[in-house]
Amino acid sequence: MKVVVAHNRYASGQPSGENVIVDAEMAQLAGAGLTVLPFLRSSDEIGTFSTAQKVLLPLSPIRNGAAQRALAALLAAEKPDVLHLHNPYPLISPWVVKTAHAHGVPVVHTVHNYRQVCAPGLYFRDGRICTECRGKAFALPAIRHTCYRGSKAQSAVMAATLAYHRGTWRHVDHFIALTDRIAAHLVDFGIPSERITVKPNGIPDSGAATAPGTGFLYAGRLTPEKGLELLLDAWQRHPVGSLGELRIVGDGPLRPLAESTAAARTDVTYVGPLDNTGTRAQIAASACVIAASTWHDVLPTIILEALSGGRPVLVTDRGGMPFLAGDAGWVVQPDAASLAEGLRAAADGAAALAEVARRRYEEHFSPDILVRRLIGIYESVRDRS
Repeated sequence: MKVVVAHNRYASGQPSGENVIVDAEMAQLAGAGLTVLPFLRSSDEIGTFSTAQKVLLPLSPIRNGAAQRALAALLAAEKPDVLHLHNPYPLISPWVVKTAHAHGVPVVHTVHNYRQVCAPGLYFRDGRICTECRGKAFALPAIRHTCYRGSKAQSAVMAATLAYHRGTWRHVDHFIALTDRIAAHLVDFGIPSERITVKPNGIPDSGAATAPGTGFLYAGRLTPEKGLELLLDAWQRHPVGSLGELRIVGDGPLRPLAESTAAARTDVTYVGPLDNTGTRAQIAASACVIAASTWHDVLPTIILEALSGGRPVLVTDRGGMPFLAGDAGWVVQPDAASLAEGLRAAADGAAALAEVARRRYEEHFSPDILVRRLIGIYESVRDRS
């Protein structure tokens, strides 16, 4: 089977988790015997564009003629069985659905965010959940609030793109929703449930930790929507040392808050940014991993990393996090009082859930299992076309 994987990679310095996931999935598909034909663009390319290309760049999310011509040539030469679309913005465009169908190639789309409706794809604005554009034919609030890259002009282009491509999305042959919340978002958008499969991303197996851990780990971007302020508010409600140690890994605008809290409390340590190997070592050293996002976080990789390492998780009831946690942790409301109670419960019960966490990874998030499910989706779409 031949599959074209289309993905617009995020620029250097931006969150790269999606890039890592797509790369890993392509390698897994190739390892399973499929012919994988990458159709990749990177936002880093924008810096090399000519003046004429930069003038036309705002129109790229709507069509991007150069990308469509390149894709058409690839499809004509290789005659793949299916095109698998991940992120189309800004240099690929949802127009690839039309291009693929013009060549008789069905399209599977993994939905990583809420951008069928929301210009930045987050359902989050000014420190709170925002769904003002849900149900609207044209996302005027996105322009008013400059939701896309802080620019009215770029927000207007993205709003126009969303309006133009509402019909395009409805012609995708099959959607992969990373969690049940993404599936509900697609149904709300008007996609029939029979054209949606819930299939999360997987990560390579790090192996369960060989010794019990202690304390808690927060690892992620130090930004408001990731919940560091909420976590530290909840942590302050407990006496120093009563929960063990909280280690904070990551970097971002809230780094000064992490540093000042660590300076003020002996049970908080700011570790700083780490690579994947270092983060996994911190997971192994901890008894429980915390994901306290206040936005509808789709699929935080740190939760999968924790389960792979045999560590239960304490998460807020936002986005896909309850789906990921399952029976391997605690789900609380995103307020300080609820999270403080969750911290106490997790401090007392984390050790008992270590084996449950590892089993949840093996049964639901192992790449071997997920790649077989993905190939089954490809085969089903191919056979129907």
